[in-house]
Amino acid sequence: MKELHIISFNYPYPPSYGGIIDVYYKIKALSDSGIKIHLHCFVDKIPVKIDPEVEEITENVFFYEKKKNPLLYFSGIPFAVVIRNSELLLKNLEKTNAPILFEGLQTTSIIRFLKDNRHKLYLRHHNNETEYYKGLSLSEKNIFKKIVYRIESLKYKGYQKKLLKKFEAIFCLSEKEYNEVETYSKNAQLIHIFHGNQWVKQLDKKGNYFLFHGDLTTADNKRALIETIDLFKTLPQYKLLVASDRAGEDIKKRISTIENITLTPIQTTENLHNLLENAHANILISFQNSGTKVKLFNTLYNSRFVIINENVTDDPVLTNLCLYGGNMAEIRQQIIISAEKDYADSEKRKQILEKTHSDYAKAEEMVKIIFKN
Repeated sequence: MKELHIISFNYPYPPSYGGIIDVYYKIKALSDSGIKIHLHCFVDKIPVKIDPEVEEITENVFFYEKKKNPLLYFSGIPFAVVIRNSELLLKNLEKTNAPILFEGLQTTSIIRFLKDNRHKLYLRHHNNETEYYKGLSLSEKNIFKKIVYRIESLKYKGYQKKLLKKFEAIFCLSEKEYNEVETYSKNAQLIHIFHGNQWVKQLDKKGNYFLFHGDLTTADNKRALIETIDLFKTLPQYKLLVASDRAGEDIKKRISTIENITLTPIQTTENLHNLLENAHANILISFQNSGTKVKLFNTLYNSRFVIINENVTDDPVLTNLCLYGGNMAEIRQQIIISAEKDYADSEKRKQILEKTHSDYAKAEEMVKIIFKN
């Protein structure tokens, strides 16, 4: 049986936000393709137990606590990388001679300590981290965090240059990242996001509210939400539901004063899908140009209208399935237009998405590349 080490930047369950969705459903699709997965996870705190959904799709799961020393901010290596370092990880990797798939550059600190040629190395390139942290710096209001993100961006610039050529292949999420990596290191492969959806839901014509969902600890999502809140203040006739398990007190306070906006937790994938199924339209906006956002697939498969700006996807096929606004005034207009429309796009989405964005087709492509010999 073919075996693969996967090193994840976090424990991939529940798959409720960002890159963790891609990690979990990639593992599931690879496991269903017959690959034996040895999963290594960096976490803030080691869980008491492993969820059965993860146990079912892995051979074994190892946990490593991220380092908490604030002095590591002064390292020449990006902070998100240097805190994910572990001697125990090295020992566990050496127990099984198998290729290693690193989930994001932040998991690659141990590469310099690996024995030469024992493992073939592969990278899932979740972001151009230099641009990602630069974008966070621009979106962040807190001056200290703004400076930290800018420094992290500069560190990644040198780190990426040094590291990207070390991999047999780099699996990129978007055309933009594919072109960037291919120009520099000639080892890029375009494998779109793993999202866990198998078929487009057949939904009736109307939903009950507009939905904004996401991880509200990130500067980009917070900025997007604040812009969305400001829109709905001027549209009191429409209800906005904000779904997140990661909302700070400042966001909770801001929402509590507005009658047509409600904050609700996500907690489980099932609950997220219920929220999506009952939404009439979804607001997905971003101020960072980093390819297709993972949550776009969840909304297109499981909900009705999706209102986006230019940074949510760089895939024209997906853009054509959405309502587009080039600025916040146009987003506001799309909210008003969608509120009056009946949803009738299920069949159109089914023909496009189930043909071109299947998780299992993507897993088979990765297997062919990783186990080509």
